[in-house]
Formats: sequence, C-alpha cells, structure tokens
Amino acid sequence: MEHIISVLVENKSGVLARVAGLFSARGYNIESLSVAPTPDSSISMITVVTSGDEDIIEQIMKQLNKVIEVLKVVDLTEEDHIDRETALIKILAKQAHRDEAMRIAQIFRANIVDSTPQTYTLEVSGDAGKIQAVINLLKPMGIKEIVRTGRIAIARESL
Repeated sequence: MEHIISVLVENKSGVLARVAGLFSARGYNIESLSVAPTPDSSISMITVVTSGDEDIIEQIMKQLNKVIEVLKVVDLTEEDHIDRETALIKILAKQAHRDEAMRIAQIFRANIVDSTPQTYTLEVSGDAGKIQAVINLLKPMGIKEIVRTGRIAIARESL
C-alpha cells in the first residue's frame, strides 16, 4: 500500500542524505520525494511517498524518528489530508491535434506554458489521479517528454 510520510527536519546539510540513505540501506523504495523550507528557515519539510505493508511502514517511521535532526514524523495516509503534484507535459502539436490539446487543457485547468510550431507544453497540478488522466488523454497525440514533481501533502484541520 502507498503511504505519504511527512518528515519535519532541521534545515542542515546532510539531513536529506541521511533520510534517503535510511530508505536505501534497508531496501525500501522512494516513489517520490519533495523537500522545501517552512516559514521557519531553520526547519524543512520532507514529503516521502513509499510503499509497504504495515510492518515496513512502522519500521520506516521508527528509523526516521531515530535520526537526530528529525523533529516530527507523520504518516499522512492514516489522516485526512490533501496531496498534490505538478507535471509539465510536452506533446507533439500537429495541426490536427492542437484544438484537442487545448480542450483537454481547459477541461483539466491546465495551462499551456510553451508553444512552438511542433509542440505544446502543458502544466497541470492536482492529485495523482488527475495527472494520470491528463497523461492518458494526451498519449494518442504523442507525448514527447514528461517531468513530474514529487507529491506534497498536508493534513486537513479537523472541524
């Protein structure tokens, strides 16, 4: 099962390497990784998407909590949360497909951020399902390149 783990860490050099090394040393795969500073410049948030059964995730959580610079670890999968990612998708923009590409972009609230006589580059943000749906619709036109960010997530506040 896929899990989104949020790790609050001290913003020091080498912390990301230690966190990533923890996964690789134990043979756990990181499906996506995103790191950014928080409003407090001395603290960063690492969002890791990984897969595993309950025992593996429990082990990951315990190992992360042992890293000195780790301040807090939360498995957001078990909480009500919001997650998003962004993708840049470069497609072949043959004349016959240009209107269809623009229609797909409009339906998914994507932006065409670059246009050449041969290509369109779309920027789309949303949950992983939305990103995959856009990719699936654009495939028949000819996808030249895709770049995706790692997923980011935040817990929802209770009412």
